[in-house]
This record gives sequence, C-alpha cells and structure tokens, in this order.
Amino acid sequence: MISSSREREPDLRTALLDLGFESVRPEPVHLEDTILPTGDHKLVVDRRAMSTRVSIAAIHHSRHLLEDAFGRAFEEMERLIDVLSRFEQASAVGVLNSEGRLTGPPPELVYLLDRSAALHRATDGAFDVTVQPVVDLLHRSQEVAGGGAPDPLEWRDAMDRTGADALRVSPTRISFDRGGMGITLDGIAKGYIVDAMAAVLEVHGIERYLIDAGGDIRACGGREDGAGWLIAVRDPRHGGLVPGSLRLRAGAVATSGGYEARYDPDGSWHHIVSSRSGRSPTAVLSVTVAGPSVYSADALATATLLMSPREGVRFIDSLPGFECMVIDAAGRQARSAGWAGLTATSQEEGER
Repeated sequence: MISSSREREPDLRTALLDLGFESVRPEPVHLEDTILPTGDHKLVVDRRAMSTRVSIAAIHHSRHLLEDAFGRAFEEMERLIDVLSRFEQASAVGVLNSEGRLTGPPPELVYLLDRSAALHRATDGAFDVTVQPVVDLLHRSQEVAGGGAPDPLEWRDAMDRTGADALRVSPTRISFDRGGMGITLDGIAKGYIVDAMAAVLEVHGIERYLIDAGGDIRACGGREDGAGWLIAVRDPRHGGLVPGSLRLRAGAVATSGGYEARYDPDGSWHHIVSSRSGRSPTAVLSVTVAGPSVYSADALATATLLMSPREGVRFIDSLPGFECMVIDAAGRQARSAGWAGLTATSQEEGER
C-alpha cells in the first residue's frame, strides 16, 4: 500500500500548509554503519514510507558513495510516491481519481497502467486496478467494521463504477468512461518504486545491496560473508517465519496478503478485492512470488491471491522466471515447481 503520514490527517495537513507551514519528510535512520574485515563499508538505513519501513542495506568500499546513493534512492522513492499514491490529492493518481481524467500523464503512470492492463488480460480479469470504489466503500463502511457485509445498494453502486474496460490510457491522456471511477496501484506501485530505487543504486556503482519495503524486496550480489542475502517469509497467521527462507543473489521477492489492511474483525474484507465478485479473497492468506523484478513479483502475488491455491500455482508455473509459495486459510503451503531451488538450507537459516 502506498501511503504516508499525510494520509492520516489530511484536513489538518491542508490547514497547516495554508498557514504557511512546510511539509517535512521523516529523516532516514541509520541502523548499521560498520567497516568490514575486507575494508569495505556496510551501511543500513531505513525510513518510514508507504505505510511500512523501507530499508536499504549495501556494501561498498566508499562510504561517501553509499551515503550519496542512499540519499538519491530515497529521493527517487519520494518522487514516485508523489506521482503514484492514491492518498495524495495532488499526485497524478489523485488528480485522475478526483477529476476522472488526466492530461499529459507522467510516463511512469502510463507504463504501470499498461502493465496492469496486460496482467488483467493474463489473469482473466482477476487483477484490476479500477476496484478503488469498492475498496473505498469497505474502508468507510460501518457495517463491515462491525463484522457484517456492506450495504447492498452501496456495494452495487461501487461495483458499477469498476471495470478495466472503462479505463482509457494513452501517452497523452488517461480517462474513465464512467463517473465516480478510480484506480488503486497498491498491488504494483510499491514494487515498481523499489525497482527504481535499485536502479539508482546501480547507477552509482553499488553492486551488493538489499532493499526491503515491507516484504517487497530487491537483492543484488552477496552480503558481507559472500553468501547471498537471506530472506525469511512472514507467516500470515502468527507473524513468525515460514519454514524455508530464501537465499537470493539477484532478483526480487514480494508477498501479498489480506492481513495487511483488514476492514472487519476476522479479515473477510480487506484491501485486496476481486473486480469479478466484489469480494476479498479468503481461501488464500498470502502469496510470495520470486522473479526478476519487484513490480512484476508484487503484481503477480496480488493476482495469485485472487485465485485458488491450485490455480495460482499453476498460473505461476506457466511463467518463465517466476516461482511462488501460496499459504491457504488452513496454513497449508502450495509451491511452484522451482520454489525448492530458492530455499535456503536449515544450516543457512541458523547462520542468518
């Protein structure tokens, strides 16, 4: 989910800005700053953004270069949040959702909407960025918050305002065919932003790094002991670790689950919604996808969550370069054919 501290108190923030106060971004926090036996520097910095902690760990012989690269990467993160966040009224997505059209859209938004449309087709409509009206309804519904179902008339109205077929995208203009529509890029934008941060690090010559944005992860090279980065997948039921951590030297991992933003007490309604049924998936608790980029892994994890476990694994198995692990409502795991090849050994897990 792309969010910020500005999401929580928009009216107060607007009033303060009108009075001349400046918006202040949270400063990055240094978690580790060490010189390794090799003489290389290891720097770990994190920052609150997108409703989570975004951390960068990297190794390089120049600490000054690490500092500069980290600063540039966080700047790129903030720039893209200001383009893609649905919580920012002045962002490109915010303007599109409020006005129903956007002239001269940023190329990043056009690209993500084009990729979203391709994924919509590939998943037979399971992945749909136009479900924002339904998500908004679930978020504000007192009936849902109390453990019930949303008002039937309001729910039907929200469903009538969804549909990827009514979203028009071109390099010069984005618009909706129906009034009251909106998009949410929660299932793809955070991964895209992490990929963009990784590109900044690589432009600066950083070849050993790990970026983690609340489970959307991009890795390159090895850590200080020469081994690949060790990544543990969150258990959606208990917050522990799922057996079988991943060892990653290059590529991405993303996890999607309804536990991230529940709207009712038992999680029957959450921020991931099927445009076909108008309901949140409950048969699957979480999906972790590994692949070459975070944005693709992020989007595929969201799409697979909307399928049955067997259907989801079969879908990922059909895509070269991607693997997945699906955890169903009973805690059972279903894994793609090549998932075991990414899994770290129990001895490696003990060395983490």
